[in-house]
Amino acid sequence: MHRIDASGIRKVFDLAATMERPVNLSIGQPHFDTPQPIKDALCKAVQEGKNAYSQTQGIAPLLKLLQDDVNQRYGHPDRRIFVTSGTSGALMLALCTLVNPGDEVIVFDPWFVMYRHLTTLAGGNVVQVSTYPDFRIRIEEVRKAITPRTKVILFNSPANPTGAVATKEEVKALAELAAEKNIALISDEIYRAFCYDHPFHSPAEWNDRTIVIDGFSKSHSMTGLRLGFIHGPQYLIQQMLKLQQFTFVCAPHPVQWAGVTAWELDLQDNFADYKRKRDLLVSLLKDHYEIHGGEGAFYLFLKAPWGTGSEFVAEAIRNNLLIIPGNVFSPSDTHFRVSFAASDEMIREGAAILCRLAKRP
Repeated sequence: MHRIDASGIRKVFDLAATMERPVNLSIGQPHFDTPQPIKDALCKAVQEGKNAYSQTQGIAPLLKLLQDDVNQRYGHPDRRIFVTSGTSGALMLALCTLVNPGDEVIVFDPWFVMYRHLTTLAGGNVVQVSTYPDFRIRIEEVRKAITPRTKVILFNSPANPTGAVATKEEVKALAELAAEKNIALISDEIYRAFCYDHPFHSPAEWNDRTIVIDGFSKSHSMTGLRLGFIHGPQYLIQQMLKLQQFTFVCAPHPVQWAGVTAWELDLQDNFADYKRKRDLLVSLLKDHYEIHGGEGAFYLFLKAPWGTGSEFVAEAIRNNLLIIPGNVFSPSDTHFRVSFAASDEMIREGAAILCRLAKRP
């Protein structure tokens, strides 16, 4: 635990709680409320007494919906799915199942904060492959990072914190390299529904041993309800299920019934609205900031126009704007993360502050 730092994001959230009316562009979750049919289904499940443990792998109706979808998309005869306690629960199970002490896990810098810390928990060591300055994956850099100790490549598209969406060519090359080197490839696809400029591609399209992590948190605004799922080769899924049995036990039982309802909802209007918000924020900032990424999820990862990322964020906070310093996600202290999961009014207020700060010498 002494090798794991407290999350810098949580520190910003704690700070936000002490401010009267901050302009908050730090949030890493949808700003729309959980849809009413999901809330109703959750309440109904609780009232009907579905509050005991479920099967470790999840309730049969939800498993069938998820498995049918995976079968249709990939057609892998050996691919199996189970329900997890959020995507972070799935990630922990995957890393603790795959990684032995001293093994190496390749991550793309900048990375989501949990990747490094959960690798540490599993006894592994993170090997960073830079995607700066444009947040693209350069496959030869990945190849050079592979050693005899490399056990896992951890991939995230659309990405947090950059909002970058890997191209079809990048994803295919990564999938084929992992297969060639017999390295486990974990694909974190929690932002899959938020792709704005070109279609989403999973490495599982080209590598049938890809371990895919997904869930309901972002797409259905169910972050606090902790409902995720994972799928991959059956022999590996069986081992992860064994670990879930003796850690999380199961995903929250009544929430799984809400997940059955959630799966059937059409939320395309919400995703389209986030594309509009992305376009709004980019239009307001493009004359003052160099913008890369932002093709998916609900983030921009911007280079500080002066000073370090931390210094710039500190000044933004003094101006009542909450954003996340880039060194939370990276060894480099050059950038900061802005979330457009906010009202249009707050996006405009935040952009005005950022443009004003950019003009400072």
